[in-house]
Amino acid sequence: MPAPQKSVRRSLLVASATVLSLSLTAPAALAAPSPSPGSSKSPSTSPSSSPSTTPSATPPAGMSTVGGAQLGRPGAQANLGTGAPVLPKDLTARSWIVADAESGDVLAANNAHWRLPPASTLKMLFADTLLPRFPRTMKHKVAVSDLAGVGAGSSMVGIKENETYTVHDLWLGVFLRSGNDAVHVLSAMNKGVDQTVKDMQEHADELQALDTHVVSPDGYDEKGQVSSAYDLTLFARSGLQKKDFREYCSTVRAKFPGETKKNKKGKKTRESFEIQNTNRLLAGDSDVSQYQGIAGVKNGNTTNAGATFTGVAERGGKVLLVTVMNPEKDEHNEVYKEAAKLLDWGFQAADKVQPVGELVAPKGVETSAQPGANATAQGGASTKPVAASSAAKGATSGIGIALGIAAGVLVLLAAGIFLVNRRWPLPDLVRRRSRR
Repeated sequence: MPAPQKSVRRSLLVASATVLSLSLTAPAALAAPSPSPGSSKSPSTSPSSSPSTTPSATPPAGMSTVGGAQLGRPGAQANLGTGAPVLPKDLTARSWIVADAESGDVLAANNAHWRLPPASTLKMLFADTLLPRFPRTMKHKVAVSDLAGVGAGSSMVGIKENETYTVHDLWLGVFLRSGNDAVHVLSAMNKGVDQTVKDMQEHADELQALDTHVVSPDGYDEKGQVSSAYDLTLFARSGLQKKDFREYCSTVRAKFPGETKKNKKGKKTRESFEIQNTNRLLAGDSDVSQYQGIAGVKNGNTTNAGATFTGVAERGGKVLLVTVMNPEKDEHNEVYKEAAKLLDWGFQAADKVQPVGELVAPKGVETSAQPGANATAQGGASTKPVAASSAAKGATSGIGIALGIAAGVLVLLAAGIFLVNRRWPLPDLVRRRSRR
């Protein structure tokens, strides 16, 4: 496909949220969340009244063909051209996908439409659905009922009853600590969990994420709750169009309000503690380095789902999305290691492969009316970019390191035509490291 115009490739640097470190609370905040127990049964044996929402032990012989017929086939799918590198040989994930975030081309995939438990990667759909509904400065006092129904063993950011938080605080808890407590508070603000589940399902259907069945807004293991690598990638691509979504998913560290206490003089005080993003390709870990050009998006881990991860990264002007679900290899941070290998492959192979499918536009969008749009080999509508984008700009500052984000995105809705030329804002990690 033709290269995007230079005007599309322009980027602005803005500062992301920065924080101070706190000595006593940091160790607990930096610890990786444990998998939530969810159901004690394995995905392959958990009963369900609907076969369409029951994860199978092996990939079905026939899966959804949304985005192209090749994506419905089991096993690894790649159309390697001359000089294209072979796929990494040591991948163990049950399902994965590598796609161009801007054009929507799927470069390679493995069981892309296999319906599997999503864990906390489902929070991308939660955020994409609810973020526009509450201003970030809005304050909410947490009631006891707000935290009802949070699953045992859930990852928590540490929200306390009868304390007041801003919407901004709550979203930091969702993205950085994958806090199910924050999800339930925001759901309560949205007329409850049941309404939020309904809203999320409607949004998933609008995005043509038809493998997804939402039961719990936080991704906790629930009977019949499934998604797919393809759908999770759609959620990330849609969410990244929102400025707040981009900020939260790329924030490495932030301060979170603690509990109100009385000091020795009887005066009420409320200190903050540090939280760090549990996305190891963004924050790094003992056996995983920060991935060059990474900008989020979301990780997850539950008993039924295993480890799941969706990430977005940029190198050399190319922006890629990757989703990895449930690696069989039982090693620390394996999901991130396999995601990094797939991203490395994608950046090397991007211009040397023929797409195996595409990330579709939302339902009802008349992509065929776009100038230059054409049908794919699989009979679906093309979602190739057709218009120049403008840049979104914003900045926040603080003490400590600043996270640079190359910003710019445009989604135009005019006369029912969806113009998808998306320039994702990504952190400039290489430049940040070079200043140290």
